[in-house]
Amino acid sequence: MNPSLFLEQVLVHRDRDFIIVNKPAGLLTVPGKTPDLADCLITRLKAALPEVLLIHRLDRDTSGLLVFALNRTAQRHISKQFELRQTSKQYAALVMGELTEEGSVDVPVCYDPSRPPLHVADPSYSKSALTYWRATEILQISGQTVTRVVLTPITGRSHQLRVHMQYIGHPIVGDELYAGELGVSLSPRLCLHAEKLSFQHPSSGKNVDFEVAAVF
Repeated sequence: MNPSLFLEQVLVHRDRDFIIVNKPAGLLTVPGKTPDLADCLITRLKAALPEVLLIHRLDRDTSGLLVFALNRTAQRHISKQFELRQTSKQYAALVMGELTEEGSVDVPVCYDPSRPPLHVADPSYSKSALTYWRATEILQISGQTVTRVVLTPITGRSHQLRVHMQYIGHPIVGDELYAGELGVSLSPRLCLHAEKLSFQHPSSGKNVDFEVAAVF
């Protein structure tokens, strides 16, 4: 695809300091470890905007909002906000089964070297992981009950939302790693989307908010 056309399709916001894009599901944020995984979001963006700099990532199968810096000062400023948990992120998801009201999962998540690329919830692990969830709608897909939820991660561990939902018995629909055969059969994609992102603008200091609704 023409790089400029791709940028136009995913671009949500652009100014002198950063761009906000809506990453498609199924596309890596950065290149993988093997040549067949070279195609990724940042490579495509750099083809149109060579100055693009990485700040954070989404899993390959997760869609939604990402911010990329356009200069080193902005990269340092926004990256520091992520490091200090001063940003706000909200995800939309469909999970298996019926969930009502709201709650939280406060269990560390760590990589499982015996089953790559899986991660597991491990209460004994040293680094904390905290997710808040809120149920918004109960639906039926192919005769199965699913719940639309809003997920707010306080920490940013790899696979955190996916593992936390599995941990409480409600894996995310379409999750090939954690939802099992039934969960995968209900959707051709992982039903997880980064729908809201807020942080402090690196130049003005004002809070900026971005939102793109999920399409599942």
